[in-house]
Amino acid sequence: MFNRKNQTNPDNFWREYEEKTGEQVLARSLGQYISGWEEFDRQGWKAIWGLVIATSGGFRFHHFPHMGWIEALTHLNSGAEPPKEKTLFLPRDKIISAKLIKETRWWKKLLTPSTPRLVICYHDDAGEERTMVLETEYKSEGLAEKLSLADSVADSGEN
Repeated sequence: MFNRKNQTNPDNFWREYEEKTGEQVLARSLGQYISGWEEFDRQGWKAIWGLVIATSGGFRFHHFPHMGWIEALTHLNSGAEPPKEKTLFLPRDKIISAKLIKETRWWKKLLTPSTPRLVICYHDDAGEERTMVLETEYKSEGLAEKLSLADSVADSGEN
């Protein structure tokens, strides 16, 4: 989906990402999908890493496949299909709430290191309320707020 020649320049990557999606990137982080998206769960795509992105259009989780050299050798010998790019998109009008949960007690952070969790409540295509959970890096401040504010940003015409 994205041009590999720009992979060394983050500004070019994000500019190209906005052009391809037609949405403004409001906040972003690196994260790990844990659960809550039926297609991913059904196909066993748990605990995959990718970009966690709040956009003017909603929420995106974008996984770019990669293999270490051991995985590549194993993959060649197995004849299995190579890993594919995976994208999850949740339109802003389906998002009910988004919350970033961080451990705040210093003693607990010291004894049990845990990453922040982004918890998104949303309506699926059938109208059922569902909850998605992702782990994010510590620099993910503002992600939940931007997801909650995505409606007002899109309605105000800011792009």
